[in-house]
Amino acid sequence: MSKFFGFAEHGTNYRRETIAGLTTFLSMAYILFVNPDMLSNAGMDKGAVFVATAVAAAIGTLIMGLWAKYPIALAPGMGLNAFFTFVVVLGMGIPWQSALAGVFISGIVFFILTLTKIRETIINAIPVGLKYAASAGIGLFIAFIGMKNAGIIVANEATFVSLGNLSEGNTLLAIVGLIITAGLMVRGVNGGIFYGMVITSVIGMFFNLVSLPTGVIGAIPDVSPTFGALFGPLFSAGFFTPDMLVVIFTFLFVDFFDTAGTLVGVASQAGFLKNNVMPRVGRALGADSVATIVGAIFGTSTVTSYIESSSGVAAGGRTGFASVVTAGLFLVSLFFYPLLSVVTAAVTAPALIIVGVLMASSLGKIEWSKLEEAVPAFLTAVLMPLTFSIATGIALGFILYPLTKLIRGHGREVHPIMYVLFVVFLAYFIWLR
Repeated sequence: MSKFFGFAEHGTNYRRETIAGLTTFLSMAYILFVNPDMLSNAGMDKGAVFVATAVAAAIGTLIMGLWAKYPIALAPGMGLNAFFTFVVVLGMGIPWQSALAGVFISGIVFFILTLTKIRETIINAIPVGLKYAASAGIGLFIAFIGMKNAGIIVANEATFVSLGNLSEGNTLLAIVGLIITAGLMVRGVNGGIFYGMVITSVIGMFFNLVSLPTGVIGAIPDVSPTFGALFGPLFSAGFFTPDMLVVIFTFLFVDFFDTAGTLVGVASQAGFLKNNVMPRVGRALGADSVATIVGAIFGTSTVTSYIESSSGVAAGGRTGFASVVTAGLFLVSLFFYPLLSVVTAAVTAPALIIVGVLMASSLGKIEWSKLEEAVPAFLTAVLMPLTFSIATGIALGFILYPLTKLIRGHGREVHPIMYVLFVVFLAYFIWLR
């Protein structure tokens, strides 16, 4: 086993890799509770989504560990689950079964792109500023949803939105939870988001704002309400509508670059990059796409690599054995479903807001001094929460970027693929939307 993972080559051992795998799991365990709560808003069964989340995370992380041999864990992505719920299902009126089919198709396309040179071509075609803007915009969108769910921000006929009643019990609990979680993160506590949710839940139970759990360990929930639900709409006539094509593209786009950014970031931290090239990157991307396909079949939104894996790397993880440990812990977590009952909107809101903060840090990497870069990047990011649509922000950014470059006289710097996407999205807004 040690020879298979190359312990000697990476200067590590079983104990260090096990601690790293546990650290990564605790850092991202919040997704086990946040994802079912998020997707339940789309009408999906919480128990089934809980199982789908754990299974997809376990399979994806196991493939990453055994095939790509990296200490990087995967799970349903934050932002993509919000897009799935609030934009695709609730906003566009697409049934969650059809939305899962869209996730499934995007996973297959992503896998095909991974096996070809098209992947590199697309990555090089999209300007880096738009990539950072998309990541930051999704972060703002997630934070907005967290504040909305907590009642910190409420609807207002005069001003569209305004500050909610901060003295209301659940809103106050969310604020306290946010302060606690932020404090843990500031102190550099690994798993700060997860521990923040635990502490917030305990406080909520003490003040009768959160129900006591019926137990700690229980039977694995029935996954049949969501398992295979995508195949009905997938093989029905009229599935590939213009709206669905945009949905599939958005799933693909966000997962594509979110994964690429995470892989490069973690690989750089661990010292895996060789001449600015990440070895076995195709296998790592393949693990992501296979996990997305499996996750869609079981009943969850797009699976992606998690930046929280960096906590495991910081703890000494250098091989795929750490991922194997993390995958095993996700499987064990299937028996802890009763704890899901204590996870309310007030408990998950702080996690959403903090994740939003982490993702919004990408704004600092945008070249704000160049308006031809800044304008499309800014509008891409800010329009996601303002229009309550990740897809709209991406589409408008892809329309504006070639225009600002042409006006600046730098049209030749724009990749031809960007002009193709410009026409596609412009047609979408004019004739279809």
